[in-house]
Amino acid sequence: MFSLIEEITEADLKSWRVIVNSFEDMEREQIRALESLYKEAKAWFVGPLLLSDQIDNEEEEDDDDDGNEYYCPDEQLDDIALGLEAAEQPFVWVVKSKTWAAPPGWEERVEGTGLVVRGWAEQRRILANSKIGGFLSHCGWNSVLEGLSMGVPLLAWPTGAEQPLNAKIVANWLGAGIRVLEMSDGVDIVGREVICEKVKELMVGEEGRKARERAMEVKRMAWEAMKTGGSSHRKLNEMIECLALRRKEAYI
Repeated sequence: MFSLIEEITEADLKSWRVIVNSFEDMEREQIRALESLYKEAKAWFVGPLLLSDQIDNEEEEDDDDDGNEYYCPDEQLDDIALGLEAAEQPFVWVVKSKTWAAPPGWEERVEGTGLVVRGWAEQRRILANSKIGGFLSHCGWNSVLEGLSMGVPLLAWPTGAEQPLNAKIVANWLGAGIRVLEMSDGVDIVGREVICEKVKELMVGEEGRKARERAMEVKRMAWEAMKTGGSSHRKLNEMIECLALRRKEAYI
């Protein structure tokens, strides 16, 4: 496994170009830093690619999006449930655990306020609904792009891999979200009180209002980037032209 990672790293560093599923207006300060990691490679920012099938028809459905996959212990799900109840904000909660059972009486108490979806849900379609005011996410990059491209601020709850960095981008750099916890907090289970507090702050607090405004601004930039003549559209055309030219030169 380590040998495979070494091979991938070596191939990556020798790359001629880097294709990035993001857009220049959101990453402008980081583009030069990314390109400095390579000897000669330049970056093509061609995203958010999730919008590529929606620019011409905003109502087109995508049945392939399954959202994030993350194992959450049942004990944590209990605190999420009770935190959502205490926050008294309408919610849609997708629960994929096959073993979790709601606390006694909880489903009856949140009836009319909360909707629990068991198993799969079409995440992007939910986020595209104008009534959605926030998105509790572990901050996988696809979910980050889906939320912000729809103008929805994130309640960032990273758990591993690149997610802490993505959460920092959303909350600290873009100002389009709020962190559930700082990484230095080092807790295993996030209590219902914290969840309640953060949900209320995102939905009705001043910090949440500012995050929502920033998320709408990021949405505007994302859609502009993907439109004909936008930065991502131009970079995609540039990429196609460069690849076609290199292929032609290879046969000369």
